[in-house]
Amino acid sequence: QVQLVESGGALVQPGGSLRLSCVASGSIFSSRYMAWYRQAPGKQRELVARAISDGSTTYADSVKGRFTISRDNAKNTVYLQMNSLGPEDTAVYYCNADLWLRYATKWADYWGQGTQVTVSS
Repeated sequence: QVQLVESGGALVQPGGSLRLSCVASGSIFSSRYMAWYRQAPGKQRELVARAISDGSTTYADSVKGRFTISRDNAKNTVYLQMNSLGPEDTAVYYCNADLWLRYATKWADYWGQGTQVTVSS
């Protein structure tokens, strides 16, 4: 069984920073991409950032220049460094990964349970 566990969510003041972490555990052979999504109250889930296995990254326009996604492939871990946070960043942040498990015959998509980020004074 694969498990994605997020950590690092907290209450932070506007202008502050947080670093989220997500560790994927299980019999993982390869990770094609790992990503962060978020969902704010009353809004649909949106892609925040994605790190592809070739090293490329993509970001939502709303976080460009403020957020940075990075990966540690050896640890099956993805990070999201969030700077200059504002109230609009308040959401549950979810880890997402496209993984090939050992003994599997296809890629599969996995999700974490989410971690709450609240930006408020």
